[in-house]
Amino acid sequence: QVQLVESGGGLVQAGGSLRLSCAASGRTFSRYAMGWFRQAPGKAREFVATISSSSGGSTYYGDSVKGRFTISRDNAKNTVYLQMNSLKPEDTAVYYCAAKVGSSYSTTGTDFGFWGQGTQVTVSS
Repeated sequence: QVQLVESGGGLVQAGGSLRLSCAASGRTFSRYAMGWFRQAPGKAREFVATISSSSGGSTYYGDSVKGRFTISRDNAKNTVYLQMNSLKPEDTAVYYCAAKVGSSYSTTGTDFGFWGQGTQVTVSS
């Protein structure tokens, strides 16, 4: 079992940056691949980024954020991060951190068994 708590969301102007953090409970964080997903009002959940279980692990990004967002993790701190640069109004959404048992990353939400409560990101134009 792992519990996830996101932080770092807020209101930012277009072109600005935010860094989301997701703190995980437990001593087995390094056994989980991690992901970030987002959901805007009236829209389906969207894959954002994922990272494999090791520190400095393999990463993969959704097309809409590639080149602007960076996912990373610090297994010593049980934390995964999402650095978001060059933010656009269309990035406005609730951002969720998720954990998947096993080392391999995934872009599929149903592969992730543990989810945080979400943090709101609002980008104004």
